[in-house]
Amino acid sequence: MAARIAIGCDHGGYFLKEKLKKFLSEKGYDVKDFGAHSEESCDYPGIGYEVAKSVSKKKYPRGILICKSGIGMAIIANKLPGVRSAVCNTVRQAETSRLHNDTNLLSLAAEYVRAPQAAAITEKWLATKALGGRHRRRVRQIAALEKKKVKQK
Repeated sequence: MAARIAIGCDHGGYFLKEKLKKFLSEKGYDVKDFGAHSEESCDYPGIGYEVAKSVSKKKYPRGILICKSGIGMAIIANKLPGVRSAVCNTVRQAETSRLHNDTNLLSLAAEYVRAPQAAAITEKWLATKALGGRHRRRVRQIAALEKKKVKQK
């Protein structure tokens, strides 16, 4: 069975998403596209939420979100429990995000990353396994904080 990946974008990331979908499909991944399905202006929060929800609920083990800066999508994604998203504009950032933070959702910036670079970033991100030890302990601390009830005054 092919590895499954959820993917989504806003209008600013549409063309990069389409190229990345093709790249992933050619590599044998089963890609679920949550939109946008054109370059027509749209709001990113709903699409980002749906992709992140699919990762949070473990329907997809990994997800990729794309907008102009990657930042808005990462903010939305990180609102959901169990999702750890990072904006990665370099292969090294993608590798480190997996090694140290066990990210399960990659956010890409269409304004700064072209298709060949996005493919290289994604390929490294998908191939890199998270480190254990102190890094695993820190990821567990993040998960514990997500579950913690904060009393509001």
